[in-house]
Amino acid sequence: MIIIPPLKKIMLALLLAGAAAAPAVAQVSININLAPPQPQYEAVPVLAPAQVWAPGYWAWTGERHVWVRGHAIQKREGYRWAPDRWEQRGDAYYRQPGAWVRDANYVYVKDKKDKKDKYDKHDKHDKHNDKRHGKGHGDRD
Repeated sequence: MIIIPPLKKIMLALLLAGAAAAPAVAQVSININLAPPQPQYEAVPVLAPAQVWAPGYWAWTGERHVWVRGHAIQKREGYRWAPDRWEQRGDAYYRQPGAWVRDANYVYVKDKKDKKDKYDKHDKHDKHNDKRHGKGHGDRD
């Protein structure tokens, strides 16, 4: 079969359009008629300042609920982590995956650079601690 060049262009355009639209439909909604168990208790470890805790949640395997442990994630300034949760709508339960949401109470604080003390004792130009200054004879008077 011979494909003429204009038809190749049309097929390529359709292929690319389909590939671009694929991420838009990548989110899958799962609904089940069985309520998830109560969340399990997890001790939150000490986190680095640039991290937040994403708590664990119940996931559905197609047959049963399984616990997915919480974990540390990289903090995003101006956002807060909304954890995974199950919502009941009528007789069905829908899992809502965790996501970053803009924090309306967030206040941006600009770090002030530390001003250098004019008379810092570790300053190499400090006349009181530098043997090169003074009478010029070391410890002699």
